[in-house]
Amino acid sequence: MPREQIAKPCIHHERVTIVNEQNECIGESTRSEMRQQGLCHRAVYVFVFNPLGQLLVQKRTVTKDVYPGFYDLAAGGVVQAGEEYEQAAYRELEEEMGITGIPLDSYFHFYFQEQDQRVWGKVYACEYDGPLTLEAEEVEDVVLLWPEDILRSPQSLQFTPDSLIALQRLWPKLAIAV
Repeated sequence: MPREQIAKPCIHHERVTIVNEQNECIGESTRSEMRQQGLCHRAVYVFVFNPLGQLLVQKRTVTKDVYPGFYDLAAGGVVQAGEEYEQAAYRELEEEMGITGIPLDSYFHFYFQEQDQRVWGKVYACEYDGPLTLEAEEVEDVVLLWPEDILRSPQSLQFTPDSLIALQRLWPKLAIAV
């Protein structure tokens, strides 16, 4: 799969949406404040499948602030202040993988909590079969994996736990739709 890498400016000062446990917007903060204080925030998860049904899985760089070096099953990230989930999904897909101009299917919201991380995520999926432009600061590589293999052996690689939970919830919905 042809791909190139691009660098992105520092993101620690970007403003992000802060929500409560009911996913109601209660304010905003910088990304670094959100991480340091463990504030509940919003994020998007875009599962990208090729026409054969394989999942494009990102190998995160070791410099990521959360789950460095893990395999992320979805493109995505934090929803910025003033941004809607769908806007964030398209933005993150373009930033991380260089994918534009394709429709996203919206699925569900879910709440994830682990240690100092609390997030309301929204899950999307799409099909893509083209070149990738990886964001050098965040994505080291992309590998193709079968979702069934991931779900059968979730310990086979070090997957980000939030994206694994999202895939576990998404997969039955996709299997019914096929």
